Amino acid sequence: MKSPVALRRIVRTTAVLGCASVLTLGTLTACADDSSDSSSAGETSSLPSNAATDDPIKVGFITPEGGAVTTPMVREGGEAAVEFLNNNGGGIGGHKIDLVVCKQQEEPASATKCANQMVEEKVSVVVSPLGAQGAVMLPIIAGAGIPFVAQAPVSQAEMATPGSFMLSGGIVAVMAGQAATAAKDGLKKVTVIIGDSGDAAASVKALGEPMFKRANVELNVVSIPVAAADLTPQITAGLADNPDAVSILGDSRQCISVLKTLQTVAPEATKYLIASCIDKPVLDAVGNEAVSGSKAFTTVNLSSDDPSVTQYRSVMAQYAPDTDPAGLAYIGYQVVAALGELNGLEGTVDAQTFKKALSEAKDVPLPAAPGITFTCNGQAFPPLTSLCSKAILVSDVTADAKLENTVATNTN
Repeated sequence: MKSPVALRRIVRTTAVLGCASVLTLGTLTACADDSSDSSSAGETSSLPSNAATDDPIKVGFITPEGGAVTTPMVREGGEAAVEFLNNNGGGIGGHKIDLVVCKQQEEPASATKCANQMVEEKVSVVVSPLGAQGAVMLPIIAGAGIPFVAQAPVSQAEMATPGSFMLSGGIVAVMAGQAATAAKDGLKKVTVIIGDSGDAAASVKALGEPMFKRANVELNVVSIPVAAADLTPQITAGLADNPDAVSILGDSRQCISVLKTLQTVAPEATKYLIASCIDKPVLDAVGNEAVSGSKAFTTVNLSSDDPSVTQYRSVMAQYAPDTDPAGLAYIGYQVVAALGELNGLEGTVDAQTFKKALSEAKDVPLPAAPGITFTCNGQAFPPLTSLCSKAILVSDVTADAKLENTVATNTN
C-alpha cells in the first residue's frame, strides 16, 4: 500500500497537470472549431424507436458558456443525447430526462451560483462534461449528496472526492497509453515536450517516469518557453539523445510551434499526439504532412464506423443538425449518454440511487469511444479514486490526418 505522503504526491502531480497546459480548458477548446467540414465525418443510420415512458429524472448540466471561454457545442451535444434517450434510447432506466442547464462563465461566482442551483432544484445527478471550475462546484454538490460526473478530471477535487466520477482518465490515461504503446512497438526512449507553465514539466516527469519504467522505456521530459518565437534551440537540445518517439503535450498553439520546429530539426521523428495536436486549426497551420504517421491518443474517434460512433453522428444529425459533430459536442454527448448505460435506475430514483449505480458501474461502454469502458469502483487508478478508467484510444494518423487502426489501450 502506498504511504499517505506518496498518495499526496500523486494527487498533487496530477492536479498540477490539470492546471497546466496539458488538460486546461484552453487545450480542450482548441478542438472546438465549427468551421470544419462535418460532411466528411462519416455515415449515419436510422435511430431506434424506444421512447422513455416513466416519470422524469432531473439531471443537472453545468457548462462553460457566455464568458471568456464559451462552449455551446458541448451543451448542444448533451441536449442531443437527452433527446435521443427520451425519444429513442429508453431514457435512464425507462425514465425521461428533465435536463436542468446552468451556464457558468469559468469563474468562481457563476460556478458557485450553478452549483447552488443544482442543490435548490434537487437534481439527482450533476454532469459537468467540460470546465475548470470543478474544485469550486464539487464541495457544494457532493456536500449535498449529489453525484458529480465529468468526462475527464481537471482539479485535485475531481480526482479524489467521494461522489465525484470521472469517466476517462485524462493525463493518467494518456501517459499510461503512451508507455504501453512504446513498449509494444519496441521503443526504448521517449521524449515529452511540454510548455514551461508552473512546474508542469516536473509533474509530468513525476507521473510518467514510473509508468514508463514499468514498461522498460526511458522517459525524458523537455520544457519549452510557451512565449518563445523560435523553439529550435530548445528542441534541438532536447532531442540530442535521439529518442525513438516525441510526445507533445499542450494546447493547439504549442502543438503548432513544436510541429513546425520538428519539421525542420527532426522531420523523421515518430510523434505521439493528443487531440489538440490533430485539431483543424493545427492542421491548417502545419499541413497534414506534419502529423502523418503519428500515433494519436484520444478518447474519441469520430471517423470510426463503429456502431456507437455512427449512433453519435446520427443523433447529432437529427437533434443538433447545425452543430458540427467533429467539434467538442461529443464531450457533452458522451457524459449524458453514459448515464443511459447504467444499471439499477429503474423505479424511484434519487441522488443516492444514482451514486450507487455509478459506484457499481463495471465495464460500461463509453459512448462514441469504441473499446473504452468505465468502472467506477475506485480501482482504475487507486490513488485517484474518482477515475473510472485508465483507457485511451490509440490510432495511426494517416496522410490525410484521419485516424485508423484504432485500438483501446488499458493498462493495470
